[in-house]
Amino acid sequence: MPNDFRKGPPRLADAVEPIASGSKPHEMVEPEDIADALAILAENGDAISIYPSSSTEVVMARIASVDRERFRFVIQLNEGNYLPPGDATFVTWLRSAKLQFKLHDPHWNSLAEQPTLIPAEFPDKCTVLNRRAAARLETPLGTYHTASFVLNGKPYEMQLYDFSAGGIGMRCAPRDAVGLHVGRKLQRVRLEMGPQRVIICDLEIRLSRHYRSFLLGEQVQIGCQFTNMAPHLRAEIDQVLEQLNGNRRR
Repeated sequence: MPNDFRKGPPRLADAVEPIASGSKPHEMVEPEDIADALAILAENGDAISIYPSSSTEVVMARIASVDRERFRFVIQLNEGNYLPPGDATFVTWLRSAKLQFKLHDPHWNSLAEQPTLIPAEFPDKCTVLNRRAAARLETPLGTYHTASFVLNGKPYEMQLYDFSAGGIGMRCAPRDAVGLHVGRKLQRVRLEMGPQRVIICDLEIRLSRHYRSFLLGEQVQIGCQFTNMAPHLRAEIDQVLEQLNGNRRR
């Protein structure tokens, strides 16, 4: 089923450099996590930069579809592009993290009568480098974590999608993000982190990005950094991170 909210074909200006040597990324190895990451990229139509080992030219592409059951996905090249045979490094942005993986195919054959579509196997692992100094943990599925606050007399309530020692990520519809600009300081924000877990904190908006979701339509991603970190607040944040880590391990 086509996704009418996907971004258009990527341009060379959208190219993402591979993760630099000396960085400290972590590895994503669970097939379910890799499938989730590829599905998000496919849903949004995010640009993928492909660096063939046999060429100095970057090949721009997107992900057309993901088959979770067969652990396969389909690469969508720009019209007229060609992927040289052999090893290739794939690099993209996934939310606020750089995602990279390597694949090998001796031919990179396209689908019948569809020269821009190339099937591929899931990578065994992905390398992930967070933009943030602190690693992010996504809020668990099936629970509703929120951030609520008042700014210039107007109340806001947004869904949290991730949490780290340095800050939080929120998302909402564009109409609900009016007035929330980068650099804006939010005071006495109430974070509801599950049953009987509430944190009151101050935040500063550091990122605001529009994107389209197939299920939710146009959305705004808002990244915030904790400010005025008192010792008791740091202890509460550490407890939440420990709880989220425990949920992931289970």
